Amino acid sequence: MPATALPSSGDSPDRPRTDAVKTCDARGMAEIHRMFRAGFGEGPALVGKVADGDAAQADFVGDYLAMLSVGLHAHHEGEDTMLWGRLESRAPSCATHVARMKEQHAQMLVHLNELDASLPAWRASGRTTDAASVATALAGINAALAVHLPDEETHIVPVMETVITPKEVDALSEHGRKATPKGKMFVQLGTILAAQPDGGDDWQHEHLPAPIRLLWRLRGKSRYERWRAALVK
Repeated sequence: MPATALPSSGDSPDRPRTDAVKTCDARGMAEIHRMFRAGFGEGPALVGKVADGDAAQADFVGDYLAMLSVGLHAHHEGEDTMLWGRLESRAPSCATHVARMKEQHAQMLVHLNELDASLPAWRASGRTTDAASVATALAGINAALAVHLPDEETHIVPVMETVITPKEVDALSEHGRKATPKGKMFVQLGTILAAQPDGGDDWQHEHLPAPIRLLWRLRGKSRYERWRAALVK
């Protein structure tokens, strides 16, 4: 379904408002999207670099892709359960966009499920024949992301910022954070930071309390850099 521009205020299309009051800051949506773009975007090259039969490296790369998949599943689950209904009721003119988002999520789920199903065999064997299914799933995910993410940032985020509360935005973020696999906090944080235009400096100061920033500097950053070097070797 093609994107059709509707007023972000939630008013009827023939009576757009020019005085909509901003109710929240939803920039975090695009910030997290950058992680998915970068992570899944480099996925095909990472898979392609694994030598045939190198199960150890396949498992390492596959673990990263599984982390991204869990994150995207949770991100979309949060929107499906905590966002779409609120937008439909509070911004009726956004219903067309919300319907399209739901369709895109359903299409994305097919590709994510394909990735989830194909990773175990490749991680166990490292065989190029098993990697082919992983690559096919990644191609589908990246094609779907290329359509979905800019559409959502253009047509959904502006509506969120006029009808969704800060508490509701925080709940969406918390839903995503809770999905972080055990032991992957520094890896995921480093991946988010690396995907930001400035390397994550502004993101840290805006989203992380001072004790967490200190922990990142003292322990997390070096762990992430060692992990990253092993990932791309």
